[in-house]
Amino acid sequence: MNLLVKEPKTKRGLNTLNRICDSAKQLFYEKGYHNTSINDITDGANIAPGTFYIYFNDKYNLYKYLLLQYSHDIRKSIRLATENCESRYERERIGLKTFLKYIHKHKNAYHIIWESLYIDYELFRAYYVDFGQRYSNGIIAGQKENEVRNVDPTVLSFMLMGISNFIGLNYAIFADGKDFDDVVDKVMDILKNGMFKK
Repeated sequence: MNLLVKEPKTKRGLNTLNRICDSAKQLFYEKGYHNTSINDITDGANIAPGTFYIYFNDKYNLYKYLLLQYSHDIRKSIRLATENCESRYERERIGLKTFLKYIHKHKNAYHIIWESLYIDYELFRAYYVDFGQRYSNGIIAGQKENEVRNVDPTVLSFMLMGISNFIGLNYAIFADGKDFDDVVDKVMDILKNGMFKK
């Protein structure tokens, strides 16, 4: 990410960078990437237009920086929440709940992540392929511990990512829920017991 942003060396500079990012997150959420100008972002951050270029070369670098920041923050939140879990089942349960809580708190993350499909397809693809690869590694570890069935880890990782994405969309965004225990328990019941009658 250092290639995307000129990291500030002072507390004041960091504060300005954060104001630029906060303004961009809100404007990309409200207006979309293409309808947001650098002047809009600097107006929202209450800084002079030229100040933007102290930190970013262009709007695209700012957008990519925010996208990668969300990717990092989501993974970090899940990793910290699940580091003491003793089983893959519990790791999936706590991971899903953590993701839902994160998305509820950062609703604009969905807009920034998904809009990348229309801004730079390769960026969109890389975001999910990278996320899927990291998820697959965890699934493979669970398989080695005999906690997960011997199924294709890539298929399973993208299936679980799809569940998280759309459960998050419905319960954290559309329904604006705050307590996710019930829906998480229902998802885990389906994962554990299957959807088909035997």
